[in-house]
Amino acid sequence: MVEPAQQTPSFGESHDATLLLRELLDVTDDFERALGDELAINQTDLTAMQHLIAVGPLSPTALAERLELSTAAVTTVIDRLEASGHAHRVPNPDDRRGTLVVPEPASIGRAMSRIIPMVSAVDAAVREFSPDEQQIIVRYLRTVVDAYRGHADAPPRARAWKAPGETSRERP
Repeated sequence: MVEPAQQTPSFGESHDATLLLRELLDVTDDFERALGDELAINQTDLTAMQHLIAVGPLSPTALAERLELSTAAVTTVIDRLEASGHAHRVPNPDDRRGTLVVPEPASIGRAMSRIIPMVSAVDAAVREFSPDEQQIIVRYLRTVVDAYRGHADAPPRARAWKAPGETSRERP
């Protein structure tokens, strides 16, 4: 059976930079899928690991809030992460009734062995530009982030990372 040709919505004449941003979003999805495959975990578990790697141990409740899941659902996520050797629970030293979810160092290492070379390559690419050009790139990207945020209709939420100078997102 012949598949119909994929249709691309027409937005008028889009600037090449806009088209490249769309492509960047697509390859970001591809990279995250590959990272999930490397760790043999699904997208939800990968997002949980991103938070644990970025901010360190979290309570199940804090992880549930970050993932926007119920505490019951995040219990299943934590169980899967434990079963696959990516995280473990420890008693919370600040709350004798609570626990913390701690990422396993080996899993952090595996994830970072994929992430660091990619981030380094992106960082090296921007450093090929003059300081004035870098400021223009940063200004453009900040404007794009603000445009996306303005159209997301979503309340601020905790993120695993934050751009320098950014104050509009909730932090851990």
